[in-house]
Amino acid sequence: MNARAGLSGVIVLAGLLLCPNAAHAAPFTFSLLPVSGEISGLPGSTIGWGYTLSNDSATDWLMLTGLSADQFVNAIPDSSPFDFPILAPGEAHTVAYDVPTVSGLFQLTWDALAPEGFTNAGLFVLSAEFWDANPLAGGSFLAFADDQSAAYSASVAPVPEPGTLLLTATAIGLGAALRRRRRAPGCYA
Repeated sequence: MNARAGLSGVIVLAGLLLCPNAAHAAPFTFSLLPVSGEISGLPGSTIGWGYTLSNDSATDWLMLTGLSADQFVNAIPDSSPFDFPILAPGEAHTVAYDVPTVSGLFQLTWDALAPEGFTNAGLFVLSAEFWDANPLAGGSFLAFADDQSAAYSASVAPVPEPGTLLLTATAIGLGAALRRRRRAPGCYA
């Protein structure tokens, strides 16, 4: 029995040594901005998410390599805002979604006829690798990081109705104009 346990230990050790591409023990953390992952916009509008990343390794560099999302309906998805950052050991990176600079994690443009209240929900998944130094400055690949995910939802907001104050002011204005017209000389009403 003891020889069998020793053999099992050798096999496990050999497997670890021969599989350098196994997932790295130190993960990275990923969250959306807003933290709830919930956003909404009018039909035809472009809306999106920002993100926060943290390299939780004390020694290894983190290079983001992939971004995927579940399918979107009634919208055009766009992952182009994501900048695929490289993070030094212990570094955090936060990017708010911003339309003018096209920065953040992900954006979508609702179809002009997207139905009010419709919601797309799913997961964003980030893939990454760990490196022993900056990958763009001579670092060497160590291992794939465990994929990290964050739940999102995007809803079509109701089209706002004109405010009651505006409607009331318009009605009062029309009523006053009609009264003036009736009182004007030469008008017989």
